[in-house]
Amino acid sequence: MTLADEIASRVSALSDRSAVPLRAIRCEFSKRLRGAAPRDVIALALELMPEHRFIAYELIFKHPGTAPLLNERMLKRLAGTLASWSDVDLFGVFLAGPAWREGAINDDVVARWARSHDRWWRRAALVSTIATADAKRTLAICRLLADDRDDLVVKAMSWALRALSKHDRRAVAEFVEKTPLAARVVREVRSKLTTGRKNP
Repeated sequence: MTLADEIASRVSALSDRSAVPLRAIRCEFSKRLRGAAPRDVIALALELMPEHRFIAYELIFKHPGTAPLLNERMLKRLAGTLASWSDVDLFGVFLAGPAWREGAINDDVVARWARSHDRWWRRAALVSTIATADAKRTLAICRLLADDRDDLVVKAMSWALRALSKHDRRAVAEFVEKTPLAARVVREVRSKLTTGRKNP
């Protein structure tokens, strides 16, 4: 039995497939893979896709040395079909964001996602900024999507700016004051800046 088969078998035996029991399985296999080459961990993750996306992405995220190997082609393979909030947010936080931060993809790649006709890729561009904690990169993507009123994108814009406010409050405050944004974004980000919470 391969590792992918073993993981699939363990997941199928769960009565509760929420994040906590899935993470327990992932933690066990991360320990077993501690000395594995990053390429082998990524190969295992590809075997687990798309049925076991959560475990696949966390195995990569938690294994040292994987992020620099996640170039644009590899990220596309690991993304597969992004078709839900959880798919996109796991992809952005665990894979694309760290890959961008480590230089495996450049700003142009994420900007192309922001210009996509696919709402999920536009959201992925914004979610990917969260791992960078970089004001210049985050605000560049936010500018590209400032006029986007798709609810999925609006909520991701708020999240990206609120996350950045932990690292550069002044840049976020200035951006919100000078940029026409959805009312939800302005309300939630201003609340975060003044009260520390998304909602007052």
